[in-house]
Amino acid sequence: MVIKIFNTLSYKEETLETLQPEHFRMYVCGPTVYDRPHLGNARSIVVYDLFYRFFKTAFKKVTYVRNITDVDDKINAAAKERNITINQLTKEITNLFHHDMDALNVLRPSHEPRATEHISEMITMIEKLLKNNHAYINDGHVLFDVKSYKDYGVLSKRNIDEMISGARVEIASYKKDPLDFVLWKPMNEGDDASSVFESPWGKGRPGWHIECSAMSSKYLGDNFDIHGGGADLQFPHHENEIAQSRCSAPSSHYAKFWIHNGFLTVNGEKMSKSLKNFITVHDLLERKINGVTIRYLLLSTHYRKPFDYNEKALEDAKKSIEKFYSVFDENDLLRYRLEFPNGLIGGDLITEILKYLSDDLNVAKVFALLHKSIKDAQNKKNEFIAALDFLGLIDDKYFVKNITNQVDENYILEQIQLRAQAKNEKDWALADKIRKDLLAKNIALEDVSSAKTVWKIIK
Repeated sequence: MVIKIFNTLSYKEETLETLQPEHFRMYVCGPTVYDRPHLGNARSIVVYDLFYRFFKTAFKKVTYVRNITDVDDKINAAAKERNITINQLTKEITNLFHHDMDALNVLRPSHEPRATEHISEMITMIEKLLKNNHAYINDGHVLFDVKSYKDYGVLSKRNIDEMISGARVEIASYKKDPLDFVLWKPMNEGDDASSVFESPWGKGRPGWHIECSAMSSKYLGDNFDIHGGGADLQFPHHENEIAQSRCSAPSSHYAKFWIHNGFLTVNGEKMSKSLKNFITVHDLLERKINGVTIRYLLLSTHYRKPFDYNEKALEDAKKSIEKFYSVFDENDLLRYRLEFPNGLIGGDLITEILKYLSDDLNVAKVFALLHKSIKDAQNKKNEFIAALDFLGLIDDKYFVKNITNQVDENYILEQIQLRAQAKNEKDWALADKIRKDLLAKNIALEDVSSAKTVWKIIK
């Protein structure tokens, strides 16, 4: 399959070819865990989740890394405002992030490294930059010397003056140049102990940019296939990542492709707390908006284009999901799950969807195809369900009726024991029948190991 993706680095669409045969490697900037994810955060996560699902069909091995930034000035400020420790805050917000993304059917990445667990890798990278004369120490800070890297600006396509005037550049007395950025900053009086780390340059914490470079190189190597993130990260964050990564490993080109998803607005205005149009995923879930409806909404505009949230777009997404779900019922979905427990990637519909996704993730054509396929879907229910399932647009809970009968736990455990005995005796038909009978009662079994089976109620 030929895969075409728009590469921000070359500013054109290119054919994707992996650096390692049949092993695709991708890094995406994850959340800074100081507050629940808003719709802009969620759009980025959902977009790269769909890329991940697609790449898993295209390559034998996929390594997807999405980090968690749990050391940052915003985190410190939020913890102080709430009068809790940084550890309490980051643990709470990370859990809430996972809860909200689970509701949107977002798959967990191959690795989800936390910045605070990779301080040693960051220190090692900073030491390399100092040794290679691309960094300097001043007033307790370690800073990257932008003018030491001749290709600075290769991603953002801006000259030095444009970068200084139009971006989030901190002017500080300890900098040689306004564009120089912090690799390590000294601790401040009153800092929470959990945000302070030992280093060769004294106690402090890493700068934001060095975190992603250190974690991506650890899990993917100095060179990998794709780096993704929101358009707002292109400069200075991603530009700085390229500079420090290439300068710490001179033979490296870092990421081969750079992908950026577009901004999110609300009724045509930039989303911000000051305008009081700041909408979180949790806000919509609290309104009883189904998670897959939110997912559909966030994918409904091409990922590179700006996306405008409004009530009409939300209502259109809701109607689309309801239209799709009118094709099948709970029993159809149950039969599909039993027949294809690992999903189904095959058939004309899936083949056509993969073709559209291979063209720079053209979801508009995918959704148009799904709507067009509804009239024939009654004869190909499994294929239609599989397409929605692959896209992350199936919510099993939508179909399952509420359980009103009291659960007989002793009966379930007895059935699990009988099933284990049947498996030991290689009576696979009986073992499968027991599992299906329980599933019909909304009890799902999961074999977590060869010797242990757990059960749960499907609501």
